[in-house]
Amino acid sequence: MRRLAVLAFVTLDGVMQSPSAAEEDPSGGFDRGGWAVPYWDGVMPHVEQTAMAAPYDILFGRKTYDIFAAHWPNAPRSTAADRLSGARKYVVTGSPETLHWDNSEAVHGDAVAAIRALKQTDGPLLQVHGSATLIQTLQAYDLIDDFRLWTFPVVVGAGKRLFGPDCTPRAYALRRAQALVNGVMQQEFVRA
Repeated sequence: MRRLAVLAFVTLDGVMQSPSAAEEDPSGGFDRGGWAVPYWDGVMPHVEQTAMAAPYDILFGRKTYDIFAAHWPNAPRSTAADRLSGARKYVVTGSPETLHWDNSEAVHGDAVAAIRALKQTDGPLLQVHGSATLIQTLQAYDLIDDFRLWTFPVVVGAGKRLFGPDCTPRAYALRRAQALVNGVMQQEFVRA
């Protein structure tokens, strides 16, 4: 059985929308994107070492998949680019469009049942990158085993949040925490 981990960059007030750029996800009129960029130099090497070194597959919502697929296959060669491109990517989508990024597979129909079945298979850790709407669904159906969070010392107010107002209460245990030199806090929580 595989574990499913959410990897997310969040602000102090829990916003996860558009950490990289203003145009990344302006849905809902969000105009505060790019809030994580001043911290990238101290964060991305840590992410590569702690979250991307071991084999993993990725579970995406369609919007986040499209953002990643527009960037990573064309990015300069790097360990991160190679690992993301080489990972098996499962994409929850209702769109009939073809998935063009290597190793991508559409998850159509009953996504919850498909993800439950996927967790029962042999394979590496399933990581969810971004995908706020998908994360809300995974939380509602108790499919998340771990949260691996990088909390940035900024407050942006509005935006898509990691935990929505209708989130089901659950207990988690802190497995690891580390303060990075630039003030970003990395925390790893597992189901208690």
